[in-house]
Amino acid sequence: MEKITIEVSNLNKRYKNSLAVKNMNFKINKGQTIGLLGPNGCGKSTTIGMLLGLIKPTTGDVIINGKNMESNRTNLLQKMNFISPYIELPKKLTIEENLKVYGRMYGVKNLKHKILELMETLNLMNFKKRKTGELSSGQKNRVSLAKALINDPEILLLDEPTASLDPDVGDYVRGIIENFSSKKQKTILIASHNMIEVERLCDEVMMMKNGEIIDKGKSSDLISKHGRKNLEEFFLKIVREKNEIL
Repeated sequence: MEKITIEVSNLNKRYKNSLAVKNMNFKINKGQTIGLLGPNGCGKSTTIGMLLGLIKPTTGDVIINGKNMESNRTNLLQKMNFISPYIELPKKLTIEENLKVYGRMYGVKNLKHKILELMETLNLMNFKKRKTGELSSGQKNRVSLAKALINDPEILLLDEPTASLDPDVGDYVRGIIENFSSKKQKTILIASHNMIEVERLCDEVMMMKNGEIIDKGKSSDLISKHGRKNLEEFFLKIVREKNEIL
């Protein structure tokens, strides 16, 4: 029997008179990599914030490993990590110092070895003494991924993980994520606008629009269902059509 790692039930988030997330329901099994697609402002980052317990749902529940996130946040977060383009690492600390801080927060054993391993894997050794605020956007992105992997999390939430990376480095980072998922049976949710990335990494995708999941399934099935040639054409069709539930 497949083990459910993430379960979202009737999740809603209201900001004043606007519903950012509307009646969201989904399950992610252990070892699955799921893509969360949708245009800017559709509620992807808000959803990830609620999964992490950083944003309190207006109504509904987030269940992680059978436990409610709201009442078990501290313990559950020890087994999770994330990347978000909206949260920067301390700018005045070097790469090495940042990873030490986060490693200690998670109680990582053999931290010095773990940091060295991550910096070598993500080609950060030449910059390890440079302050994070002095890095290029692509370098910052790789440091954020190193931070996200520092505690070898069971659950990884990635919001635009390869944004600002050139094609070569982006492909390399996708390979790291792919290996991390398949080798260690990790559960990953990826919010991305890169359709090639989603098709490569994700077992299934969920399409959001106006705060709702309006369709979900394997990439190939959704492409076929909507009569399109690829996932990008499917994405554009959904974004451009009138607001209707499919």
